[in-house]
Amino acid sequence: MNVRRLIPTTAVAGAVALSLTALSACSTSDAADGGNGDKLKVTASFYPMQFLTERIGGEHVAVTSLTKPGVEPHDLELTPRQIGSISESDYVLYLKGIQPAVDDAIKQSGVKNTVDAATLTTLENHGSEVSGHDHGHEGEEEHGHEEESHEEHSEGDGHNHGEEGGADPHIWLDPVKYAEVAKGVGKSLEKADPDHAADYKKNTDALVAELGELNTAYETGLKSTSTKTFITTHSAFGYLAERYGLTQQGIAGIDPEAEPSPARIQEIHTIAEKEKATTVFFETLASDRTAKTLAKDTGLKTGVLDPLEGITDKSQGADYIEVMESNLAALQKALGAK
Repeated sequence: MNVRRLIPTTAVAGAVALSLTALSACSTSDAADGGNGDKLKVTASFYPMQFLTERIGGEHVAVTSLTKPGVEPHDLELTPRQIGSISESDYVLYLKGIQPAVDDAIKQSGVKNTVDAATLTTLENHGSEVSGHDHGHEGEEEHGHEEESHEEHSEGDGHNHGEEGGADPHIWLDPVKYAEVAKGVGKSLEKADPDHAADYKKNTDALVAELGELNTAYETGLKSTSTKTFITTHSAFGYLAERYGLTQQGIAGIDPEAEPSPARIQEIHTIAEKEKATTVFFETLASDRTAKTLAKDTGLKTGVLDPLEGITDKSQGADYIEVMESNLAALQKALGAK
């Protein structure tokens, strides 16, 4: 006897329909599994690259980030499985000089559509002191000092910041530079997947407009402040400082985990008094020990300024735009915005 006959055909049809619905739900919502043949398989090195590819790629891409939320990107070590997944990608977006392990794996992966975000804008050298002054002799002297202080702090800091002799990789913290990168990513996705070029262009334009609004919010929000100096444990905000005419005083250079020298701590004391700085900023992914010690010694407050290297449940916002808005509010408070 055929047992199948005992199941009504409507039930079978219903079950098939259900499994089809489940399949289509998987294909739209769980893009990160990369199991969809029709989506472009994209690998992003860490959060700022992931945000760009997700926003510009939209429904046409399945994005996998090599850096899990809560992992300090500089420290990333790749598993053999991750190295394999890079090779299987249709498109890879990374930022050379920030994650040596990723740079090496990408070089060996043989993926045709590989884009280094650093080539889509200009990188600059920033030391632990970075200023928005960029004209006249004062600016030149200051620039000279920046480079000296960068050398001093970056010796043995354990990672290579690009081949440009100490170039600062933190371009995503300047909305204008990040928008330049976004445009380049949009163009490269159009080339990699011409069938969806119109959508990539539309998504790029929308994101660039949003970054333009963010830039305007920073310009107006930081135009008039009691002080222009902010102190941070991680010198990630050089481009941001330069863009909005501020001075970043980094306690320990570009490496977030480096311990500052007693001489540098003494120097920060003096700067804080002279420049009327109120706050020592620490970040969400690294230890706040240095900031708290320094704040205690100097009578300064502590605050969070997020270098946006990853989003976790401790982040002050759900994505790049929201966290940048929180950073702006934190800077306005610390600098005494009028």
